[in-house]
Amino acid sequence: MLAILKAAQVSKIHEQGLIFKKQRRVLANVSLELEEGRTIGLMGNSGSGKTTLGKILAGLEKPSAGSVIYQGKDISRLCAKEFLEFRRAVQMVFQDPEGSLNPRKSIERSIHDVLSLIKIPKREWKERTLDILETVGLSEELLCRNPCQISGGQNQRVALARALLLNPKVVILDEPTSALDISVQAQVLNLLKNLQKNRGLGYLLISHQPEVVRFMAQEVFVLNNGCLTKSN
Repeated sequence: MLAILKAAQVSKIHEQGLIFKKQRRVLANVSLELEEGRTIGLMGNSGSGKTTLGKILAGLEKPSAGSVIYQGKDISRLCAKEFLEFRRAVQMVFQDPEGSLNPRKSIERSIHDVLSLIKIPKREWKERTLDILETVGLSEELLCRNPCQISGGQNQRVALARALLLNPKVVILDEPTSALDISVQAQVLNLLKNLQKNRGLGYLLISHQPEVVRFMAQEVFVLNNGCLTKSN
């Protein structure tokens, strides 16, 4: 099966300091391929560059060297329209779902913002909202609440719902269950598996939890000192 999304010899260097700049290598010649309907697990110590790689693959950061290839095209060479299509097709769900949602906006408003972005007619908003809530296992009564008024597991499902509204092909999951209770973790992971089965999603699962990675992933890689190795 052809890869939907690839990191090709990606390196990333961060500069630190205002006057006397120091360079810190975060990623070194990292190559990785994501396929439709499959999960790649990515593990590594805190600060190993896992989230940075996820952001680069999602087009949220630029690599210092190397390239990101989406459906055979280098994303740095995409025209504006093609890059917008790429950004919708590759979504990232962050570790802190409550933090990724506007605390001043209701859940309904946060969902409607996405529907407005993708130019869904207002007359369809209610139906689309209820459909996506059902998809992620949430009830309509949550719509009037703000992120601080619902649980971590519910916030994670809202963040996932917003991503799914864009009909992505790949979802990058950055520690999606690390802040959740064990029972809620299981519910979210089973939801992710069902969504993958039904929608053919490709996942990059970033996690420090071996049991979560073993449950979800067909292949597992480890980042250490910026270098990527395949786990046995």
